[in-house]
Amino acid sequence: MIFAIYKPKGITSAEALRRIKRKIGAEKIGHAGTLDPLASGILVVATGADTKKISEVVAKEKEYVAKIKFGETSETDDEEGKKTVVPVEKIPSLQEIREAVDGFLGEIEQRPPIFSAIKIAGKEAYKRARKGEKVELPSRKVLIKKIDILNYVWPILELRVVTGPGTYIRSLARDIGERLGTGGYLAELERTRVGEFTREKAVFREEL
Repeated sequence: MIFAIYKPKGITSAEALRRIKRKIGAEKIGHAGTLDPLASGILVVATGADTKKISEVVAKEKEYVAKIKFGETSETDDEEGKKTVVPVEKIPSLQEIREAVDGFLGEIEQRPPIFSAIKIAGKEAYKRARKGEKVELPSRKVLIKKIDILNYVWPILELRVVTGPGTYIRSLARDIGERLGTGGYLAELERTRVGEFTREKAVFREEL
């Protein structure tokens, strides 16, 4: 069985999976496309023999609604990390924001956040970073299919983003801030779709 749940903010994807496993008594269970604890939204889950098909879901496009905060950077590229204030001499106009955002459409090179689950010599990057180790992750090609500006009131920019697999919205937030010279980090994130799975088709925690 393959289905989607709506993961609430505040728990890890692994914890959400453990709760589902206890509720339905599945012996084998897996998920596609990890969501950070601070993010909410669609998490696709597979049980039994269908866990072998989960990689097909990961390869499908994803849609997000993201809020970026300018004027600061974060060591984790999101709300969780230690912040550093970036002096901003001129607040970007909506036109400047639009031009910066449009520069990230298509196939781009993206450097993943060092606080990520990408493994370096068999160990997750975020575990190394938390120990104070120097972490360097190479950039990689990702596909950003569409970016719509939903709202902009300094210092918050709200976007709808449609991506291919492997794209980090935290990295996108950081890179937009760098391009504008304002700094920026991901303040809030909701994944609204994974392939054909939408919020309307998802199972919420109270329904389990």
